[in-house]
Amino acid sequence: MTLLMFAVIAYLLGSVSFAMISSWLFKLPDPRTYGSKNPGATNVLRSGKRSAAIVTLLGDAGKGWLAVALAQYYAPLWGLDHKAIAVVALSVFLGHIFPVFLRFRGGKGVATAVGVLLGLNIWVGLMAIATWLLTAIVSRISSLSAIVAAILAPIYMFSISESTDYFLAVLIMSMILIWRHQSNIVNLLSGKEQRIGDQKSSQK
Repeated sequence: MTLLMFAVIAYLLGSVSFAMISSWLFKLPDPRTYGSKNPGATNVLRSGKRSAAIVTLLGDAGKGWLAVALAQYYAPLWGLDHKAIAVVALSVFLGHIFPVFLRFRGGKGVATAVGVLLGLNIWVGLMAIATWLLTAIVSRISSLSAIVAAILAPIYMFSISESTDYFLAVLIMSMILIWRHQSNIVNLLSGKEQRIGDQKSSQK
């Protein structure tokens, strides 16, 4: 019952969309109405408001980190172990992708996944960020950077962490991330994927 409570709280936290919050704060259109129609930092950036995209990025990553950090502190107090923390990590991630507040149609989960990784193991998180940045600098394609980081993140966790539960949580997140980028993969293969900073009104 306690584990279920942890999972539900994490899911609700993940359901808070900072793309929607930042768009409201900066008086921008609903991010679900332009670009990729994805409520995430990359799409908010297409509005031309970089500060709104930064708020979205930090907020979505922050909620992932916060959920894991709270679980790491409170789980031992309730007699729970790494398995509970792994469940919380997955729950906050799924909350972002399938948010109850947005009728279960959320973002792709990249920023939240990074926050989760930083919470589970800071070195794995930093390595994933470095992978994303390096790929982004070379390609200027956010989706490709996310896919490469998603592929390597489980390998990083397996190499660094001794927790099988953490590894499995990251592996599942990575598989979901890649699945969420199906349309991007098709666009990448056809050479039609948008680049970072592109403000086109529709997803190619």
